[in-house]
Amino acid sequence: MTTSRNNLRIGVIGCGNISMTYLRNAALFRGIALVACADLSSEMAELRAREYDIRAQTVDDLLKADDIDLVLNLTIPTAHFDISMSALSAGKHVFTEKPLAVTAAGGRKLVAEARSRKLSIGSAPDTFLGAAGRLARRLVDEGRIGRPVTGTAFMMGRGMEHWHPNPQFYYQPGGGPVLDMGPYYITMLVNLIGPAKRVVAISSIGSDERLITADGPFKGTSFKVGTPTTIQALVEFVNGAVISIGMSWDVFKHSNHPIELHGTEGSLRLPDPDTFGGTLALSDKGANWEEISTAESLHGQINWPFNAPDRANYRMIGVADLANAVATGGKPRSSGDLALHVLEIMEAILAAGTTGKAIDIPEGGAQPAALSETEAAALAA
Repeated sequence: MTTSRNNLRIGVIGCGNISMTYLRNAALFRGIALVACADLSSEMAELRAREYDIRAQTVDDLLKADDIDLVLNLTIPTAHFDISMSALSAGKHVFTEKPLAVTAAGGRKLVAEARSRKLSIGSAPDTFLGAAGRLARRLVDEGRIGRPVTGTAFMMGRGMEHWHPNPQFYYQPGGGPVLDMGPYYITMLVNLIGPAKRVVAISSIGSDERLITADGPFKGTSFKVGTPTTIQALVEFVNGAVISIGMSWDVFKHSNHPIELHGTEGSLRLPDPDTFGGTLALSDKGANWEEISTAESLHGQINWPFNAPDRANYRMIGVADLANAVATGGKPRSSGDLALHVLEIMEAILAAGTTGKAIDIPEGGAQPAALSETEAAALAA
C-alpha cells in the first residue's frame, strides 16, 4: 500500500481476533498508516496481510524493518512485556493492548525504557476517548456534579467458559476479572477524577472448578480455578473520592449500572466503559435522571458489524492520538504512564484482597488531558 511519510507507519504483531478491530479501524483515523503484520503463526499473518493489503513478515523481520515507526502489540498478555521491550530496543514507538504488562514492575521497566530512548509508549484501553468518555469528562470538569465524593463501578457476569473454546488461562494467575476487565473501568475513573492513592479489598473464588460448555476441543471438560473470581474493593482517590469497585465472574444476573459517580451537586451515570458510546444520565441535586445519548456523536455511532452489533467500536483512536503526540511533541492520552498507574491500582486490589490489608498505591499517577471535540475531530480521517 502507498503511505505518506507524514503518517506514523505501523507494524502489527499479533494477528488474532482483536487485530481485526484495529486493522479495520485504521482507515477511520488520520496520521497513521498500516505497513506490515507478524504473528507466530505465519498463516495468520498472511491472512491478515491479504485482508488489509499490507505485507506479512516474521516478528524479527518486522522489528528490524526501517519503514516501521510504531509496533502495535496485540499479542497475549504474557507476551506484552517481551514484545514491547523488543520494539523499544529496536527504536520504535509502542502501543500495546491491555494490560501494559502482567506486573507493575514490568510496566515500570517499559515506561522507563521508553523515556530513556525518547520514544512514546501507549496502551489500551482507549475507550475513554470515545464519545461517552469525552462527554462524561466534560460534565465532571464543568462541575455538573460538583466535587466527586463517592461512586460505584461494577463488572459482573458468568465468565467466558460458556462462549470461549479455551478459557482456562482467564482463570489462572495473571488473569481474573480485575486484570482482564478492570482496565476499562479503572482507566475511565482515573480519566474522570484523577489518580488513586489507597485500596482495601476482599476476594474469593466462587467455584473451584469450571465446566467448559462452549463448542471446541475442550467442551465438556473441567479445569481448576487458580485466581480470585470475585473481588470487592474500595479505592480512595487523591481528590478524596472513595469508589466501590465490584468485579465478578460468579454472577448470573444483576441490575447494577457500570459506573455511577456522586458529587456535592449531583450524580452521573455512565454506560459500559468497554465501548465508546452509549447513554449517560445526569441528575442535578436529586432531580430525575436526564438521559444524554451519544449515538449521533463522533465515535459514539454504532459501527461494529461483528459479534456485538449494538456497539460503537473505535479502537485505534489511542494510536491516532499517540501519532499526533509524536508529530507535535505532546503527550499521548492513552499513555504508558496512565496504563502503569491503572496496573498499579489493579495489582493493589489483588494484593489487598489476598492479604486483607490496605495497600498504598505509588504516587505519580496522572489524569490524562481531556480530549476536546475539536481535537477528536482532527484525529478523524
